[in-house]
Amino acid sequence: MTSAPESAVGPRIAVVGGGFSGAVFAVQLLHKAVRPFSITVIEPRDNLGAGVAYGTSDPAHRINVPASRMIVFPEDPTDFDRWFRGSPELDADPDAIWHDGHAYPSRAAFGRYIAGLLASAAASRPDRTISHRRTAATSVRRHAGGYTIDLGDGSRLEADLVVLAVSHPPPAVPGIVSAALGEAADVIANPWRRDALTAVDADDDVLIMGTGLTMADVVASLTLRGHRGKIVAFSRRGLLSRGHAGFTNPYPWFGENSPPLSALALVRRLRSLIEEAARQGLPWQGVIDDVRAHGRRVWRALPPAERARLLRHLRPFWDVHRYRIAPQVETVIQQRQENGSLRVLAASLQSLDRQDGKIGATLRPRHAAAGVLETIVVDKVIVTTGPAHGDVISGNPALASLAKAGLLSADPLGLGIAVNAVSEVIAADGSTAETLLVAGPLAREQYGELMGLPQVSAHALEIAEKVAAWLAVTPPVS
Repeated sequence: MTSAPESAVGPRIAVVGGGFSGAVFAVQLLHKAVRPFSITVIEPRDNLGAGVAYGTSDPAHRINVPASRMIVFPEDPTDFDRWFRGSPELDADPDAIWHDGHAYPSRAAFGRYIAGLLASAAASRPDRTISHRRTAATSVRRHAGGYTIDLGDGSRLEADLVVLAVSHPPPAVPGIVSAALGEAADVIANPWRRDALTAVDADDDVLIMGTGLTMADVVASLTLRGHRGKIVAFSRRGLLSRGHAGFTNPYPWFGENSPPLSALALVRRLRSLIEEAARQGLPWQGVIDDVRAHGRRVWRALPPAERARLLRHLRPFWDVHRYRIAPQVETVIQQRQENGSLRVLAASLQSLDRQDGKIGATLRPRHAAAGVLETIVVDKVIVTTGPAHGDVISGNPALASLAKAGLLSADPLGLGIAVNAVSEVIAADGSTAETLLVAGPLAREQYGELMGLPQVSAHALEIAEKVAAWLAVTPPVS
């Protein structure tokens, strides 16, 4: 990867965030643009393309769909699968191949694949330059000539166009936990932090808050480390991420009709299609995948009030069916449930306190009689409640600076940043600028389904094509 001087010929593009979205945007722009430009990716991690999801070095953390479904290039959907099978990665991880022949590599392997794509794209286009600033953006200011970005290392850079590709924020520690336990060493607030689980001893009893994919990853990681203690995982509904049924292509049923106009009509349509699939001996997964394939059209057909209703009532159920679990991880969960070392509860946390050097947690089971509580004594508490998207703006200095200036605001559903239909950031006065864009999941209020592949890849491509069109008509920078 070449280093881009500040005075490089051509428009200057800054990407705030170098995880998957930022890196794939850069790859696509390097391929799509027809004129020289410079691009600077601002990312404190050493490697571009990894981010939170693919920056983990834990071999227990696997991609949740077969490698053949980790689509970066729509025109070549199996590129990653071929890369993995033809590289030393497979020899180092033979367990990635499941019984049905599909590959579920580690997330770190996918991160290395993305980094390789970026390096290859940069090397193939010497007429355009790309640099990686290994620091964070602390503020973004707009002025008549473009943008000034202050960096955490004390330097700054100038840009003509900014793409916000900010990664997921860490989980928020529930108030009841911080009030009772503070920032104690036996509370692991961010399990994605490198080496976070080294604090858990093999015989520790553990309470995990949350029962989704992150919980499953934590259990798999602990098991790989030789953990023998008891684990209790709980969430309000106690829902576990579902597994794959072999693997099927999406059923082309949902897209044949006009999309439903209410959350209730959507649920009825889904149930009807799943029942029809069952009558044909087909698994429900194909129906869900078909909805995903038409996600943007389905989402945009819903009035704002129905979108809010869908999120309020149905999101937990959608998440566990849409965000499925790798079979290797699913096997670990099932084994620990069967041997009694893992309990999954539908419950709410009532209180926490210290009990002789341990932590006492009082839970109210969801379906228990009134007044019935269960107290569990553990050595460690791990928070796996998912990213705190509601705090993503206030918790990120660069986004907070734009919000303070009135150039950016949260979307009305609390999913991320308010953008228009082409991912331009909406300012407080309702205006937009074609030079301030969002790439990735923080734009999902406009798109609905924008948390996994191939949707995030397709969105990065859209942004790259939009910026390439802007580049084509932008005067040279002197």
